[in-house]
Amino acid sequence: MKIERLLDVAPGENNQRNSEGAFLSLSDGRIAWIYSRYRGTSANDHAYAEIAAIFWDGSDFSGPVILARPDAAAGETNYMSVSALRLKDGSAAIFYLIKYGSSASAYVMRRSTDELTTLGDPVSVLNPLYPAYYVVNNDRVLRASDGRLIAPASWTASVMNYRGQGEHVWWKGKAVFYESRDDGASWRQLSDFLSIPGGAHCRSGLQEPGLYELPGGVLCAYFRTDLGRQYESFSADGGATWSDPQPSAFTSPCSPMLIKRNPYSGKYFAVWNPTPESPFRYLGTEKPTVWTGGRTPLVMAFSDDGISFTDSQVIEDDPLGGFCYPALHFTGPDGFLLSYCAGSGATGDGGCLVRSRIVRGKL
Repeated sequence: MKIERLLDVAPGENNQRNSEGAFLSLSDGRIAWIYSRYRGTSANDHAYAEIAAIFWDGSDFSGPVILARPDAAAGETNYMSVSALRLKDGSAAIFYLIKYGSSASAYVMRRSTDELTTLGDPVSVLNPLYPAYYVVNNDRVLRASDGRLIAPASWTASVMNYRGQGEHVWWKGKAVFYESRDDGASWRQLSDFLSIPGGAHCRSGLQEPGLYELPGGVLCAYFRTDLGRQYESFSADGGATWSDPQPSAFTSPCSPMLIKRNPYSGKYFAVWNPTPESPFRYLGTEKPTVWTGGRTPLVMAFSDDGISFTDSQVIEDDPLGGFCYPALHFTGPDGFLLSYCAGSGATGDGGCLVRSRIVRGKL
């Protein structure tokens, strides 16, 4: 596998973070990378962030162009975690989280009929229980083989803190899935909430779920946990019911993984951090000066059946950095674009989430 670095979307003045994007091919041949562009002086997950896009014509990048801004009058504070895909009528759909402070969120889809020049009104994907905080990662919405759109979410309850002052999020996630059978015009809850078995000794629960489809139509979901592995669950009835989540073959810190099928070749690509965090991890090596969550190295592996994957190949292994929240876009049977957060103390970043990197790969 060959990897060529194309662009770093670095933080700057009044722009402390650029992160969690997704790709979309446009009708004029360009490829858009749509992401969260933070404005102001904070890179916190809940700080003010807009949805922006930059455009690649195969040689040069242009932009950014702001696509959507939070509505302060409606209590919106942050837009993040973009997914993007084509709808059956040829229009484009982008999905993103809307945050209302740090303890409540929503998830919406917006349609564009003019190649991202304008966006239509938001359609609610979730049917939120209040108070609630939902997470749907970037590059997560799946077009199933039967034509449905499926969005995997993690739900956590917002509860009063121990002093009774305001709300905070109880981070033990429960997974839930939403579907649209009319190409995004309406959505409904597809499944019951899914919890981690024996969860009393697990703080994370099932966080940041992803979803892909196996040959034959079986759905596979995967989740980050704080137990040293990604967990996985399977559904043979289109996502209505799921097997009990169990540890998968993928070791991992509490960091997101991405598994995606290349539509040109049918091959499955997995991108993740393979090494769990440990108090002994940095013995004898230089310890990062910024928070990385143990999210290094970043690796990729491949599979023909979605079950058995090859040995991993390293994409990034900077011990002072963290690499996470990947997005994949396939350009042919052997070619792809990959984006991911890539902040590092070596480049003077304040954390692993503030900088994003776009690379081009070829098998």
